[in-house]
Amino acid sequence: MVGEVSPTVGLGVLHLFCKATPLADPDAVMAAVKHAEGDGDQVVPVAVLGHKADLAFMALGPDLWRLRRLQADLQAAGLEVSDSYVSLTELSEYAQGVPEEMRQARLYPKLPPEGKPAWCFYPMSKRRLPEQNWFTLPYDDRKELMYEHGASGRTFAGRVLQVVTGSTGLDDYEWGVTLFAVHPDDLKDVVYTMRFDRASAIYAEFGPFYTGMVATVEEVLDRIGIRRDDA
Repeated sequence: MVGEVSPTVGLGVLHLFCKATPLADPDAVMAAVKHAEGDGDQVVPVAVLGHKADLAFMALGPDLWRLRRLQADLQAAGLEVSDSYVSLTELSEYAQGVPEEMRQARLYPKLPPEGKPAWCFYPMSKRRLPEQNWFTLPYDDRKELMYEHGASGRTFAGRVLQVVTGSTGLDDYEWGVTLFAVHPDDLKDVVYTMRFDRASAIYAEFGPFYTGMVATVEEVLDRIGIRRDDA
């Protein structure tokens, strides 16, 4: 038997961005999601806007093998994985002293949050340019910049939930950022506002953005046109 591959603390996180094919089987897609949820994993289905993907799944769980099985099951159900991102939930080095409730919320988030159907995801890294090298800054300077950045984010409490996951050594960027919001313009406002913080304006590099709407897997499949023959 293959043993679990699990982080010491926190959860594995897999973002799958998929395109529908003529072979897409809605019953098999729903069964893949229900199987993962039955094992105790969390799966957030998203209907994606634009050409990059038709739908997405954000999956969180303690065993990377189980996340890989979900990927295989969705592919076997006729979905084409056009992009993906791999990361882990984490507690930032600048937030080690937060209360236990906040620590648990970051390491073991409960998703999706109620009342926040607008969704986006993007990866990011810190710059290493000669005059803009985040990793040569003293720790206290980095901590001050991140506190400033965090203060900007907290002004959106109630409107936006931000889930930052770590991907250094796991994927092409250093962090994955997933935002859940009440309205789509909340997504725009929070990203625009926080880009003026020095930690972002001077030191951040961003990857591609994916935007969509969170719903149940049944609703997502129906809205993007993957329906049973008798529907």
